Amino acid sequence: MRLIDSHRLSGPNIYTSRPIAVARLELDGLTGQETSDCPGFTGRLTGALPGLAGHHCAAGRPGGFLDALARGTYFGHVTEHVALELSALAGREVHFGRTVWAGAEGRYDVIMECPRDEPASSGVPRDLLTLAIWVVTETLAERPAPFGDALEGIARAVAAARPGVSTAALAAAARQRGIPVRRTGALSLLRLGYGCHRRLLWAALTEQTSAVGVDIASDKVLAKEVLATAGVPVPAGVVARSAADAAAALGGLRPPLVIKPRNGNHGANVTVGVTTPDQASQAYERASTSGAEVVVEEYIPGLDYRVLVVDGHVVAAARLHPASVTGDGHQDIGALVRQANSDPRRGEGHALPLTRITLDDHALNHLAEQGLHPGSVPGPGQVVTLRRNANLSTGGTSTDMTDLVHPEVAAMCCRAAAAAALDVCGIDVRLADIAVPPGQQAGAVIELNACPGLRMHLQPSAGRPRDVAGAIVDRLYPPGAPSRIPIVSVTGTNGKTTTVRMISHILGQAGLRVGMATTDGVYCGGQLIHAADASGPRSAEMVLDDSTVEAAVLETARGGIVRRGLGYDRADVAVVTNITADHLGSDGIDDLDDLTDVKALVAEEIVRGGTVVLNADDPRSAGLAQRAAVRDRNPVIRFFSLSPSSPVVMAHRMTGGIACLLRDNQLIEARGGEETALLHTDELPGSFGGAAAHLLANALAAAAACRALGVSVKDIRRGFATFTPAESNPGRGNVYQVGAIPLVVDYGHNPAALASMGRLLHEAWGGQPVAAITLPGDRRDDLVAESAATVATWFSRVVVYEDRDLRGRAAGEMTRLISGALARHRPDIRILPADGPEDALRRALALASPADPVLLTYEELGPMRELLDGLGARPWTAGPWTAGPWTAGPAQPPA
Repeated sequence: MRLIDSHRLSGPNIYTSRPIAVARLELDGLTGQETSDCPGFTGRLTGALPGLAGHHCAAGRPGGFLDALARGTYFGHVTEHVALELSALAGREVHFGRTVWAGAEGRYDVIMECPRDEPASSGVPRDLLTLAIWVVTETLAERPAPFGDALEGIARAVAAARPGVSTAALAAAARQRGIPVRRTGALSLLRLGYGCHRRLLWAALTEQTSAVGVDIASDKVLAKEVLATAGVPVPAGVVARSAADAAAALGGLRPPLVIKPRNGNHGANVTVGVTTPDQASQAYERASTSGAEVVVEEYIPGLDYRVLVVDGHVVAAARLHPASVTGDGHQDIGALVRQANSDPRRGEGHALPLTRITLDDHALNHLAEQGLHPGSVPGPGQVVTLRRNANLSTGGTSTDMTDLVHPEVAAMCCRAAAAAALDVCGIDVRLADIAVPPGQQAGAVIELNACPGLRMHLQPSAGRPRDVAGAIVDRLYPPGAPSRIPIVSVTGTNGKTTTVRMISHILGQAGLRVGMATTDGVYCGGQLIHAADASGPRSAEMVLDDSTVEAAVLETARGGIVRRGLGYDRADVAVVTNITADHLGSDGIDDLDDLTDVKALVAEEIVRGGTVVLNADDPRSAGLAQRAAVRDRNPVIRFFSLSPSSPVVMAHRMTGGIACLLRDNQLIEARGGEETALLHTDELPGSFGGAAAHLLANALAAAAACRALGVSVKDIRRGFATFTPAESNPGRGNVYQVGAIPLVVDYGHNPAALASMGRLLHEAWGGQPVAAITLPGDRRDDLVAESAATVATWFSRVVVYEDRDLRGRAAGEMTRLISGALARHRPDIRILPADGPEDALRRALALASPADPVLLTYEELGPMRELLDGLGARPWTAGPWTAGPWTAGPAQPPA
């Protein structure tokens, strides 16, 4: 059994709305074998991994997987469950898994859920599956499979990539409020919301945090000066630039002293209780590792408190306790530390609620001051502190004190945060009692923290947990504030790009700054910001992360859905233009049922009560209205149709439904029995008064989507009237004139698209149209032949050329395949091979007369535009384009 490859789908996908990893396995020698064929295997496997007994599998109950093992199941399925169990043992709790046939005997795809905020680049899923394959293989061979060391390495990787407690709490608080969350790699940087409502968080540091405030808080000397100026009590102190300065400070300050780095954090290199020059010199050496200037200040007696101020209000307070152990009369201090570190809440750094205790030099010195060492055995109940400073990052603990904070203490803390202009501020205070007014006790503000840890408030060792993460998120998104922008997602076989461009253009005309992702790039506010085939999830994320965008219109293609999932969590409007044969045989999509399942995801992943726009003239698109996962979203269905007598539309209207349809050359919105005229076909550039049926269908879909977003009829009419093909819809049905010959340039590359172009040329011009075509080489031979047959139906003269990107084909292979299919379908057809698009176009123009329009299909728009400029092509300005209403009836393919 071999792992061939794996990839991650971060967004909603055809299996689940959660992130997944997909791994392809080849069973090789295990092909056709099942667990029931291997006596003793189940017992050995469950002996090594007893947790498998609790797996549900398809039975939906604990023990379901054991039943499958007993009945007999294939080893790809076994590997899935072993990987899930190993994942749980590594501290990575995920539950969803599935194994599906991958198109060949013995080949399977294993789908395994991933933690929501696990970095997309993480190698953990692949490592787990690799280990699972080894465990299964060794168990089958009746050899020991000691996986402990490998699993420990995976567990370390899981812990290292897991967001810290504060970051995880902030992400959870945002999601509880319905706010989209994306984590950046393995960092603590969170991107919340979409578009103009996007906000950034780096742990507790918000995008609204003052950079000046951060600089003030990070400079302990400057912070004390700012606080003192504001009337906030601070310890007396000086700056030492040498060990001699630190020792000399004992003469001017009242010992004991605290010596610490000027720009430090997490209590690192802080020495408390300095009383002698030697101690001062040694403390200076420790503190100066990060800079020559260190802070020497008087020790403030009292207890350590951390007060969290958010947006000018105290939201939590905790008493901090230094790391300590409690004796039992039997174990020494070293053993007690090991026992404390066995607490599952303790881990390295800030990954868990508590940090592991280390017996470093600071701890050993502190023990020595108490006359103790790691081998000392404390008496029963004796508390032994291991440090003088109370930091969670050095193993300390916390007790919630929020309800006990005196109002005057709260006011002092709020004043301190305001003095440094910090929206989120952790204030370290030393007081005898936080419940007593500051004026009645000694005390001071010790430090300010611009990016405070939240662990002591979220999960205190004692007392009530506080939702401080929620308070920070509410600072960015006050109750009722939006976090999302309108999202329109468009999918389908044909018409996606034009429909996306139409919707974007209309929304722009309505006054919105629109982000658009489509096959020729990502646009924001009408400006191209990223040139690429941008119809996948990464392009969608690019749009949604743009803080200037007020509405997003996303072309959502099959390939991106299958390989990476969606680039958003849910859309407000989903549009499915049509579902016809294309890309079959790729990415596990073998037939139209498979393709429908993929496209349906766009209709399924909408907000509850959102809108789904469907093509009533296309059975598969229209059929999505009855799909269970679509109906579960309680959607508003809007159909569109070129036929006012469409049975689907008529039935929909009978129930009060909404549809956009074509009647008497008018685009109409129908709501039950009421109708509103949106546009006359003469007002839509490029429609040829109605001859371009495919363009009218796209316009109806776009109108339905825009009306769902509340766009007025006036703005829709104005948007369509200014949607000129060459400027607003380049490369899609654009009409040029080369000499006296009309030239139609289109991206069509499948039977439905090519039939639309053939129909248009016959209806708009008549004559004997000529085609110069190329077809993508990554299509199955039968689909290429079907497309070629469609061309032969409409064209008696065809020039064939090959794309620059052969997509895995040999040179000349596509020309032979296309030419053969053309000739089989139409024996009298004239076929000319050409060397590239320029040669193809020149040959096609030479075949045509002024009465014969030419169709040119292309691979890349940029080179095609350069070719047209070189030939002196200009936009078509005569004939049907500018004539009155075009009334030709539906054209039939020539005899």
